[in-house]
Amino acid sequence: MREWTREEKYRYLKDPQELSELYQKVSSSVWRQSYHNQAVTGLMNDPNGFVWHDNRWHLFYQWCPWGAVHGLKYWYHIVSKDLVTWKNLGICLIPDEADGYDNKGAYSGSAMPIGDKIYLYYTGNHRDENWVRRAYTCLARLGNDGWPEKYPLPLFGPHPDYTEHQRDPKIIKAPDKDLWYLLIGAQTKSKDGCALVYASDDLQHGWEFKGELKVPGYEHFGDMWECPSVEQFGNQDVLLFCPQHLTLPGRGGSRNHNGYILGTMDWDTLTFTPDGQFHVLDFGFDSYAAACANNLQEADRAILIGWMGVPDVSYPTDEEDWAGCLTLPRELTVRGRRLVQRPLPELKKLRDERIIMKAGDGGCYKLPKAAEIELDCRPGDVELDFFTDSEGKGGVTIRYDEAKKEIVVDRSGMKLTFNEEEGFSRTRPLEAGLYHLRIFVDASSIEIFVNDGDAVFTSRVFPTEEEHHFRVKGDVFPRLWTLKPAVRDHFLI
Repeated sequence: MREWTREEKYRYLKDPQELSELYQKVSSSVWRQSYHNQAVTGLMNDPNGFVWHDNRWHLFYQWCPWGAVHGLKYWYHIVSKDLVTWKNLGICLIPDEADGYDNKGAYSGSAMPIGDKIYLYYTGNHRDENWVRRAYTCLARLGNDGWPEKYPLPLFGPHPDYTEHQRDPKIIKAPDKDLWYLLIGAQTKSKDGCALVYASDDLQHGWEFKGELKVPGYEHFGDMWECPSVEQFGNQDVLLFCPQHLTLPGRGGSRNHNGYILGTMDWDTLTFTPDGQFHVLDFGFDSYAAACANNLQEADRAILIGWMGVPDVSYPTDEEDWAGCLTLPRELTVRGRRLVQRPLPELKKLRDERIIMKAGDGGCYKLPKAAEIELDCRPGDVELDFFTDSEGKGGVTIRYDEAKKEIVVDRSGMKLTFNEEEGFSRTRPLEAGLYHLRIFVDASSIEIFVNDGDAVFTSRVFPTEEEHHFRVKGDVFPRLWTLKPAVRDHFLI
C-alpha cells in the first residue's frame, strides 16, 4: 500500500486539471457505483450539511482529492430534487492556504437554511508550524449563487478543559425555545468520549459554552464521540453519535461504531436521560458518521444518510486512488424501543427491468451490476448467496437460522477480502423471526434491510470478474429488478 508523505496528503488543489488524469483512472474502475454517491477522485467520508432548501436537497461531504487518504479536506457539494438522482456542483468549502483557522482542512459539520441562505457550521482544522492542532468552530454563508462567504473569525475556539479532539458541530433548534444549540463531539482530558454544548439566540453571533452533555451511564463509553446529534421524532428524543476505540458484542474487531440511544433530552439541565441501551445503527461492516437532514418540511419525518466506510481501515480501491461512498437515504421512525430504517419510497423510481425468478429453488442466477431484490419469507431456514461464482460458490452469505432466531451476514467467501481484523461476520437476533428482506446491490456494495427496516446491514464488497451470480434457498417468494443509474459523476471541481 502506498505511503503518503505529509506534503502529499496536505497539498492544496490549485487547478482542476491537476486531477484530470486521476479522474480518468478512477472512472475506469469496475467498482464504481451506479446509484450511490461517490467522490469524483480521491477519498470521500462523512456526509455534511444535509438540508432541504430552495426546492432541492443539498448535501456536502468530506473530500480529499489526491487519493484514498485522510489529508486536506474540502466540502464537496451535491444536490437532488428527489433524493434519488444526484448532480455534482463541485467544491464548496476550501481550506485557507494561509495561516487561517482551517488551514489544514474544512472538517465535518452541519447546516441550517434561513431565508435565502444556508449557514454552514464546520470544524476548522488548524495546524501551526510545529504541527500542533487547534480545532475552531467556523461559519460560512452560502447564497443561491453557490459560492460560500466565510466569516472572518471563528464562532469560538477549542475549549481548554478538553483535548484537541473537538469537532463535528451539529446545529439544533431546541423545541419551544428561542435558542440555537451547537453539539460538538469531544474528548475529556481523561480520554473519555463526550459532547459539548454551546448556545446562542443568533445563528451568527454570541455563542456561549453551556457545559458538557450529561448522559447517565455513558460517562466512560469510548474515548471520543464523533458526529453527535439530538434528533426528535414526534415525541421521542434520540441521541445519535459515534463512540470510538471500544469493542462491542457481536461487532467482531470493530472499534469505531455508529449508534443511538432513545431517551429524553432536557436542554435546561443539558441532560439526555436514556430509556434503554446503546444500539448500533447499522449491523453491517461499513457504516459511520450518519447524519439526519435539517429543515424538513414534515415535522414527523426524519431522513438519514451515512458514510459507507469506517475510520482506520483500508479498501481494495485504495490502490486505484479512490475510496468511499454514501449509503442510500433512509427514512427513520421509532418502532418499540428501536429505530427503524426504511429505504425511501422514492427509490422505487430506480427500478428498471423485472427479472422473473423461481421461488427459493437454490438455482444459480446471474447477478446484475445494479439490482434490488425483495423477498417475502415464510417460517424456516433461509440462505442467500450473493457475488458467487457461476456454480454458486463463495460470495457474501445471508443466513437465517429459524431455531436460533438470528440472521448472519458473512463476507468471508469473497475472493478479495480486506480489513480481516474487523472480522468477517455480523449477527442480529430476530425475536419475531424473518419475514421480509429488501436488498440493494451496486457495483461494490450491498445494503440489506431486514423485516421492513428493523435491522440493516451495510457493507462494501469488491467482486472479481467471475463473482457475479447469486442463489436463494428457502421458502421465500423473490422479486428482482435491475436498477437505473442515478448519479451524474461528471468531472466538476
